[in-house]
Amino acid sequence: MDASASARVDDTAAQPAAECPERFAIPAASSLHERRPRTLKHGDTFAVFDHSGDAIAGPGSPEGIYHRDTRYLSHFHLTLCDARPILLSSSLRDDNVALNCDLSNPDLSDARGERTLSNDLIHIRRVRFLWQGAMYERLTVGNYDRAAHTLSLELYFEADFADLFEVRGSKRERRGTIHEPVVGPDRVRLSYDGLDGVHRATEIRFEPAPQSMGANRARFLLELEPRSSRTLIVRISCGDGADGTSLRRELIRAYRNARRELRDSSSRAASILASNEVFNRSVQRCVADTYMLVTETPHGPYPYAGIPWYSTVFGRDALITALETLWLDPEIAGGVLRYLAAHQARTFDPVADAEPGKILHEVRQGEMAELGEVPFRHYYGSIDSTPLFVMTAGAYLERTGDGALIEALWPNIEAALGWIERYGDRDGDGYVEYGRHTDEGLANQGWKDSHDSIFHADGSLAVGPIALAEVQAYVYGAWQAAAAMLYDLGDEEGAEAYRTKAGALRDRFDRDFFDEELGTYVPALDGRKRACRVKSSNAGHVLFTGLALPERAPPTAHTLMEPASFSGWGIRTIAAGQPRYNPMSYHNGSIWPHENAIIAAGLARYGLRREASAVFEGLFAASTYVDLRRLPELFCGFSRRPAQGPTFYPVSCIPQAWAAAAPLFLIQSSLGLSLDAAAREILFDQPHLPQFLDDVYLRNLTVAGARADIMLHRSGNKVLVDVRRREGDVRVIARV
Repeated sequence: MDASASARVDDTAAQPAAECPERFAIPAASSLHERRPRTLKHGDTFAVFDHSGDAIAGPGSPEGIYHRDTRYLSHFHLTLCDARPILLSSSLRDDNVALNCDLSNPDLSDARGERTLSNDLIHIRRVRFLWQGAMYERLTVGNYDRAAHTLSLELYFEADFADLFEVRGSKRERRGTIHEPVVGPDRVRLSYDGLDGVHRATEIRFEPAPQSMGANRARFLLELEPRSSRTLIVRISCGDGADGTSLRRELIRAYRNARRELRDSSSRAASILASNEVFNRSVQRCVADTYMLVTETPHGPYPYAGIPWYSTVFGRDALITALETLWLDPEIAGGVLRYLAAHQARTFDPVADAEPGKILHEVRQGEMAELGEVPFRHYYGSIDSTPLFVMTAGAYLERTGDGALIEALWPNIEAALGWIERYGDRDGDGYVEYGRHTDEGLANQGWKDSHDSIFHADGSLAVGPIALAEVQAYVYGAWQAAAAMLYDLGDEEGAEAYRTKAGALRDRFDRDFFDEELGTYVPALDGRKRACRVKSSNAGHVLFTGLALPERAPPTAHTLMEPASFSGWGIRTIAAGQPRYNPMSYHNGSIWPHENAIIAAGLARYGLRREASAVFEGLFAASTYVDLRRLPELFCGFSRRPAQGPTFYPVSCIPQAWAAAAPLFLIQSSLGLSLDAAAREILFDQPHLPQFLDDVYLRNLTVAGARADIMLHRSGNKVLVDVRRREGDVRVIARV
């Protein structure tokens, strides 16, 4: 970094965050929870529909089909004889491959008001899925009347080619050119030339061809005898679709491939079967959501962060998801490490907040990112992705014994370790701090990245550079991981040097971050090294990596579990009664499942499994009130009340990768489960099961080429471990 760049960093970092929302914050003009959208995803394409399978255009509507951060279809609306059908049911397959919508006709009347068709005589089934940049839909219309009917079915469509950030609320002074639709007998082509020089097109094709085809509507006349049905096939391609093929055959082939791909990827994972059937269905959805969000890249599987706003590469989110699922499927962590290593920053770029060795925050592929209207094309503005990368590499090595990958990635790991010391520690005090390089970047660069998420006991916002408690915890984890990896590579001297760094950080951190009066760790130190004396969830991350001294764990856990922090559903980001506490805020009082899973892992690390189980029970109970039993990105921090569910956050993404994987991590923490490839060992250390689980059966747990099926049974206050099947050389150890 040159001197002028360094000066820019310091000047910008010393600015307090403005008392206004971030420029790129998501406005809560409408509630995603109120819409309860149906979502599909495959690769770089995702879709958001209402329960009827429609996408209704309008201000604030996130509905439509998106590809690489551009909305390729903004409106898709079905009518029957000019009336909207009645919704009967709407559901996703258990594996998330397809959306099924069942509709029926309302009472239909002619121009004189005389009824021509009574309700519920015509059934419409819509089955749709995504495959390789296209949506396929099979529409089946059945007549259950005793009389024949000739029915008009219309499909309306539009494409606005809006950038995802436009859909989120960003205003643009200029846009590219939307061309006149090109209409053929069985298809229409909608297209747009962006200011970035990219031509984007949506092709909508029908089989059979409609009776009439227009620029924004296809109309079919269906002659249905009693007890007969007609089937229509629709393909909506983000780009030009294949030509000269039967859509029916293409749909069958694509559907088979979509199911096979998901089945093959999820089959790598260990399976979980419990005595609680509601929990089984919840876990089944967790696994399905995780693998739906996993995208195959040239570097391996990579979990995109969430739908609708974050269906792309995020460094922090993917690394935490990889850690949550490492025991279940280490291939995800391998893919994440390879991808992030390939995209590691190698030069200094102030606009992208990039510094040599730093790990990605976010990748965007839309027009606004390409033009620099948003800084997120390849953006590095997260302070924790880099130490998390090193931590994940160390955990991956322990889990898999894959020394070849670690050796191949060692230059990247070494660069990340170098970044921590050279660029991460801005003032040489031994702590990693953040501060954006330009006003375009994120003001707060920890996972709590709202503009007002870091503050003092009087409510005033902290002035940077800011050293977050959890970031120091991740750095401690990175030092420890580096030591373990170097030892494996045969460099004992280097390993000892990193152990020494970790020990020094632990002593220094305890002195500066633990607050005796609060009974917990403060969330941050500001640029003047003043402690932000606030009770927050950040302290739980300190337990997660083992940075906390053993004697600090009980008071920290007590503070996290007291009613001001633990709502009954989970641990709040900020404790009730603290300045800026608001249970409806994004980061100042809300409850995040992924963070609660991290905190539970920290509690379990210090032997506090009952407290970890209380977090587990709260999140599981919350999931039973959510559509499809999905845990959302976050929910509001209001206290749990008898016979009532949690309060939902209006713009919470669902599914979200690290939230979907949170229950899987909670299972591991409750059971004290670890897998050590070098020792060829599966360990259950003081396993504990919450009251809603009597038995848990883990099948296909793999380590070092061996595998085992294990039953765990709660008996009083103990958990009994029974090995049901063992293949290969592996020991199963239970410390009860």
